[in-house]
Amino acid sequence: MRDAEEFDAFYAACAGRVVGHVFALTGNRGEAEDAVAEAFMRAWQRWRTVREADSPEAWVRRVASRIAVSSWRKTFNRIRAHRRAAVDQSVPGLSEDHVALLQALQRLSANQRRAVVLHHLNDLSVAEVATEMRVPIGTVKSYLARGRRAMAGMLTEAHQEGASHG
Repeated sequence: MRDAEEFDAFYAACAGRVVGHVFALTGNRGEAEDAVAEAFMRAWQRWRTVREADSPEAWVRRVASRIAVSSWRKTFNRIRAHRRAAVDQSVPGLSEDHVALLQALQRLSANQRRAVVLHHLNDLSVAEVATEMRVPIGTVKSYLARGRRAMAGMLTEAHQEGASHG
């Protein structure tokens, strides 16, 4: 019984953050929730091992990210075959700024996007991001610098386009 109570407390403490992380990676809340649910199911199946990890939340976040990215790639390739023209998806409850931010994140490389999301949206230190991504700290700094620079350009363009239409 202790395992179930401990796992329930773990889930309650971090599920929202993990969904937010995966949503930022994929831009699709439903896919994020599905990936996180699958990751928590896997964590429960391996709970005695997962709870001993340095960061059980990081374990779940990593598994959920992999599930979402794998699913996203399959879906993206299938959709790409059907739709050649880009169609903006509107997400209820999101401001124009949030949509622009998510679109900019999607245009980064997978590693840059992951580093930016972990560091800026999940408040992990550069060292923690390096540990989670299993790369040197210098590599994370490079991903962050390049990702921020690319996003700044994209968000400036989006802002200018929005101003010219408004």
